[in-house]
Amino acid sequence: MFTTVLPTVLASALLTVTPAVPTAAHTAAATPREAGAAEDTVPADRSGAAESAFDHVANFYGAYIDAGGSASERLGQELRRHYLTAALLRRLADWEDQHAADGVLRAQGAPTAWKVSYEDSAMGHTWTRVRLTWGTGEHPTYTYLSLRSDLATNLISDISATTVQR
Repeated sequence: MFTTVLPTVLASALLTVTPAVPTAAHTAAATPREAGAAEDTVPADRSGAAESAFDHVANFYGAYIDAGGSASERLGQELRRHYLTAALLRRLADWEDQHAADGVLRAQGAPTAWKVSYEDSAMGHTWTRVRLTWGTGEHPTYTYLSLRSDLATNLISDISATTVQR
């Protein structure tokens, strides 16, 4: 009798202890989403690659907007020299003289958000679409820019406004 009861008691004891032992999934700290934070307050993961022209554009717009976006600020000028071709810098200076606005943003102010999307690649270039968000709330305005980058250098070689949508 002892030999048949012992395995049953041991199995019962193990089943009782098992739920009390945390699994690997439960030992990690809860993420903000698991803790009940609103989904829009938790930033998505971001990554990039130094050799990617697409990431180069995203890095530039993030840094440029964070720097205030103004063509007259020193950091903005340094970012332009680092990310843009010399020919584009000259064309932007002409555009800015004619329009009294920031040529990189095609506006006078700074946007509230930005988004970069891949468009196409061919013949040594890649094109990306940049969506700039103006305002907050229910009715923001969007400006869409088309950027061309040289694949050999990853430098942005052209910026043009495509559309403005409400």
